[in-house]
Amino acid sequence: MKQALIQAAIGLPRLSKRVLVLLVDTSLCVLCVWLAFYLRLGEWVSLLHPGEWHLWLAAVLSVVIALPIFVTHGFYRAIFRYSGWASLMTVAQAMLVYGVLFMTVITVMGFSGIPRTIGIIQPILLLMLVGASRALARYWLGGSYQRRLQNASLPKMLIYGAGDAGQQMAVALSNSREVCVVGFLDDDDSLHGHVLNGQPIYAPANLAHLVKAVGISHVLLALPSVNRQQRYQILNQLAPYKVQVRTLPNLNDLAHGRVSVSDIKDLDIDDLLGREPVQPNSLLLNANTQGKTVLVTGAGGSIGSELCRQILCASPTRLLLVEVSEFTLYLIHQELQADPSSAHVELVPLLASVCDEVRIHEIMDTWKPHAVYHAAVYKHVPLVEHNPAQGVRNNVWGTRVCAEAAIRNGVCNFVLVSTDKAVRPTNTMGATKRLAEMVLQALAEQNGKTTFSIVRFGNVLGSSGSVVPLFREQIKNGGPITLTHVDVTRYFMTISEAAQLVIQAGAMGQGGDVFVLDMGQPIKIIDLARRMVELSGLTLRDEMHPDGDIEINVTDLRPGEKLYEELLIGDNPELTQHPRIIKAREQFLPWPVLEQKLNALSIATRVNDVAVIHVLLKDLISGYQPTDEVMDWVHLALQRQAVANE
Repeated sequence: MKQALIQAAIGLPRLSKRVLVLLVDTSLCVLCVWLAFYLRLGEWVSLLHPGEWHLWLAAVLSVVIALPIFVTHGFYRAIFRYSGWASLMTVAQAMLVYGVLFMTVITVMGFSGIPRTIGIIQPILLLMLVGASRALARYWLGGSYQRRLQNASLPKMLIYGAGDAGQQMAVALSNSREVCVVGFLDDDDSLHGHVLNGQPIYAPANLAHLVKAVGISHVLLALPSVNRQQRYQILNQLAPYKVQVRTLPNLNDLAHGRVSVSDIKDLDIDDLLGREPVQPNSLLLNANTQGKTVLVTGAGGSIGSELCRQILCASPTRLLLVEVSEFTLYLIHQELQADPSSAHVELVPLLASVCDEVRIHEIMDTWKPHAVYHAAVYKHVPLVEHNPAQGVRNNVWGTRVCAEAAIRNGVCNFVLVSTDKAVRPTNTMGATKRLAEMVLQALAEQNGKTTFSIVRFGNVLGSSGSVVPLFREQIKNGGPITLTHVDVTRYFMTISEAAQLVIQAGAMGQGGDVFVLDMGQPIKIIDLARRMVELSGLTLRDEMHPDGDIEINVTDLRPGEKLYEELLIGDNPELTQHPRIIKAREQFLPWPVLEQKLNALSIATRVNDVAVIHVLLKDLISGYQPTDEVMDWVHLALQRQAVANE
């Protein structure tokens, strides 16, 4: 009610405002005379008694003297909501002039029935009340007006969810200078039409009207307790509207009241997929990590760093961080040191290349790790396609070096991070990963001391080089979104899921096993791009919608890129003790045969004979069908030079 009155006052015409203020000042003059009589006589004088004409005479004199002075001093030209100390000084000067004149008339000249002290008391009271009226007007109108102007320029937000989380966020955002909360959305019919924290609660079906009428541009999902499938359905409801969808911080922060506008984050991309995460088995997570020395190669990479975080939570005795990049090793080491879970864990950052046989053997011989998680692999398809020898050296030879060092030093469990691109590969990266799998399979058959396991999964959301961060950045920059083909389809999983799967697989492995996550249905990349655009509050620009915000440019498949990915080579998957993890035993070459071919491949990589590398990879890997000729940058440059010299 108060806010409504204030807004009504602000919206009055200028002339009406001046008349209103003049009437207020007139009333204050009369009021101060009445109060002055009370203070002088010690009793209230009735304003309506016919015999009290002397009170009204004093009141009329006050008004007649005061109003001309107030007008000449600019009282009714000032804008109260912008008035400050200077305005209060003007009031004081005017009241001084008024006080002198009123005292002269009442006290010096005198009137029968009017005590002379009224001429002194009344101006003092009037100064106080007039000054207070200006100060209150400045406080009420100024603050409200400024907020009104500010809110008018802010993006309008609706909070989806009128529960505790929604209420907390409404309070946290009430003084925000980034968004203006104008109401709630909720599926509960009994709440529609009610008011919560001063804001109305609407049905989601009214969103289309609100977008047009109120200018809604943001929707905040305050639904921390709903599952991912329910969130996915809600996002489907919001997708047709031009609104940016954002989400809450984690539930733990909400529970402790640690929320602010800075905690609001962009929509998690895994919410767009609509797939519930695979719940880990704590016994499997702890089996090879808790109270043990654990080594992670590629510790600074996307998967490697998440492996380190997950392992740290399992309270190992020692965590060895092996990484070739000094900078990424520094970052992950600093992050883990700051984690409270590291208080009783020895963290050892080790600069090393997995291809350095001497260094890797030295590390394992020194600390004798119980488990090794091998994530130091090249994974970017175009880069490996253009640098095949380096891809073979790191992915194949590096895996062999680490595996053989593990055997020599009595490592109990060795787990390789693999990829769905290893299944019937069409690129060098996939071929090298499949060959790395074969190395472990052959060594597992050859040796019984170290249990080797392979974990194969699809695209990891948020990892370096992932399509999702790329799309998000392209949308942020106004587009276009670049897409290699309209039919490109991929499996997706979160980084935390991937890391948990790797750790759990190590505990289930019996030797040479290939573990695969049941990842649900694959996602078309173009559908993912469209969804990201829509839920960013933007529209697609195409032939049908030439005025849209973001365009999707379809280029061409990159060297070695497949349209569709697969997770299994064979058709005989086996169930495991984890309901969403399956196991496959796929064909491989015996170690004596494989070792001979690997030695030949090693010679070819040392001299960068990419043609021989291609031939050997085709011979070694069943189903390897490269989509392009040799794409090595050095090889191509030498070819061009040879042609130019002819």
